[in-house]
Amino acid sequence: MARIAYLECTKCGAQISADQPRTVCPKDGGVLYVRYDLAALKSTFPASSLFGRTPNMWRYAEVMPEAEPVTLGEGFTPMLPSREYPSVYIKDEGLNPTGSFKARGMAAAVTMAKEYGLKKLAAPSAGNAASALAAYAAAAGIGAHIFMPQDVPLANRVECESYGAHVTLVDGLISDCARMVTEKKDKEGWFDVSTLKEPFRVEGKKTMGYEVAEQLGWRMPQGIIYPTGGGVGLIGMWKAFDEMQQLGWIGSERPQMVAVQASGCAPIPKAWDEGKPASEFWSNASTMAAGLRVPKAYGDYLILDILKQSGGVALAVTDAEIMDALRHWARVEGVFAAPEGAAALAAYRKLRSSGFFAAHDTVVLFNTGSGLKYLDVIEGQKAEGKKTERPTPPASRQIGGIIGPY
Repeated sequence: MARIAYLECTKCGAQISADQPRTVCPKDGGVLYVRYDLAALKSTFPASSLFGRTPNMWRYAEVMPEAEPVTLGEGFTPMLPSREYPSVYIKDEGLNPTGSFKARGMAAAVTMAKEYGLKKLAAPSAGNAASALAAYAAAAGIGAHIFMPQDVPLANRVECESYGAHVTLVDGLISDCARMVTEKKDKEGWFDVSTLKEPFRVEGKKTMGYEVAEQLGWRMPQGIIYPTGGGVGLIGMWKAFDEMQQLGWIGSERPQMVAVQASGCAPIPKAWDEGKPASEFWSNASTMAAGLRVPKAYGDYLILDILKQSGGVALAVTDAEIMDALRHWARVEGVFAAPEGAAALAAYRKLRSSGFFAAHDTVVLFNTGSGLKYLDVIEGQKAEGKKTERPTPPASRQIGGIIGPY
């Protein structure tokens, strides 16, 4: 595995030592990227060296931090050719441990937490990140303190409790959960592994980018549609493409990156449409897709910049469109997607209809989790996309945590 050269601030470019646990840049609160000596690796780590390696995310060990992995077998999920659209692939992250792509980021974060000797980890979560943190913390023998909205999908709560995590249900949104972590972490001795508040969840999520390239024969697709809450996966994949180019595995070509959110919580599409470099806090966020109910992503400035660099786009889809896509994927593709994942199909339909993508364009749609994690949510929807009445979401307010700067 790779020795970390330094951590780099994505705002000011400061280089910071990785000799101790870090959160964000101490100068400006910028997200930190892990950097390696890729020039030295180029001659010793060709893409061909991956042949025969164990099919999990640690097959890319040379571009992962030097530590003994805490692993449950995460990564190298299937890239399924669509039966409906000949040029479309479904990257099914629901087959990861704990049933979602969150396993990748938390595997890396917990691995490094153990390496640093940390004993207590804390995070706010809309559901799947909590399940992943609880599982990997259990595997590492580390305490996990989790704050989730009280209307979190039942499976997530039961999972976390089963793994032995300390669970607090909050009458509010993920932003309110983040505030509670921020207020208590110093007193309780917790290390905050919130989205983009430490550098290693990006390292786990970037392996999705390596896999997309490897599974497509080191060719870049024309587009990647990514359901975006905190956006760590989108950010991580873009970092992976840059690393692969430096290693000589791919050229300068890049996919058009597409961030899809729910219309009831769409700060990224709003900022994109308005040409802004960062998003504004989305008041009264409401959507059945719990993972997309993030009023303001901490790394919004990175997400919007990536969309711009790639010639991509941000768009919103309704809960009705998400439910229709969820049922359609299940019946036509045999993929029982999480609502967040189904949003990728809803977005693709819109982008095909508008001409943004042509029929011959190779496009990868990310299903971020298993629909089995959302049985209570899906059961609460009427047939053909008509919703039952759901409680009005609690009022939220502009606060710190993963959804905004300190």
